[in-house]
Amino acid sequence: MLNSFEIKSAQLPLVSLLLKTTDFDQVRQDLLEQYGPFGENADFFDNEALVLDFSKLDAPVPSPLVQLLFQPLAACRLKPVAFRGCQKQDREALIGLGLVEAPLDIVRPKSASKAQEAKPPVLAPTPVIQEVVREVRVEVPGPATLVIDKPVRSGQKVYARGADLVVLAMVNQGGEVVADGNIHVYAPLRGKAMAGASGNTRARIFSLCLEPELISIAGVYRTSENPLAADIHGKPAQVRLSDDGQEKLLFEALNS
Repeated sequence: MLNSFEIKSAQLPLVSLLLKTTDFDQVRQDLLEQYGPFGENADFFDNEALVLDFSKLDAPVPSPLVQLLFQPLAACRLKPVAFRGCQKQDREALIGLGLVEAPLDIVRPKSASKAQEAKPPVLAPTPVIQEVVREVRVEVPGPATLVIDKPVRSGQKVYARGADLVVLAMVNQGGEVVADGNIHVYAPLRGKAMAGASGNTRARIFSLCLEPELISIAGVYRTSENPLAADIHGKPAQVRLSDDGQEKLLFEALNS
């Protein structure tokens, strides 16, 4: 029996780049303009792992064109580690670039009607990207909560692995809170908040004062470049994914 190492499954907080065009040169320019070293939001990311999502594209994605995105992504402090949604003929070439194939439903909830039609029923564990390139079933951990009673300052990151996260103080701009479950912030939320980091599409984010730089649930995200509605910004609110499978974030006021 080997004692020098163990191979285990891993749950990683990821961001997803949902590509809407095959004009990768335009994608490169837009990435650098927004998030490059001299962009409007330089240093917005901090070497986050990234999934390249081709599910919205109808055309093939040749691997040489995909590889052209690696340098601008690195300049934006993003590390592509996986892909999903490509056409069958592109799969092997993308794996040849060192990317792992991720399941489409890692961030996409199934509609109720489709769930009823499925035979046999799908097991409950959430699919996650594994350290080993093979399918591994991961047991969903029992309910757990990590409580933080101090402010999360700029440059700090808190990750509640396999748990909900409760923050009793402010999350400042440049601070980052991540949880595999729900996130509750009983103070102003002005940094980044990523719930459902391992793919839990039922996760939610709650805050008594919602003013985030970035909000993400199961990889579906929205930045401060897209302002919140007046009845949501700076007020008690919750964020969740829509139930229609459209990968849409819903922002709802919390009425006292």
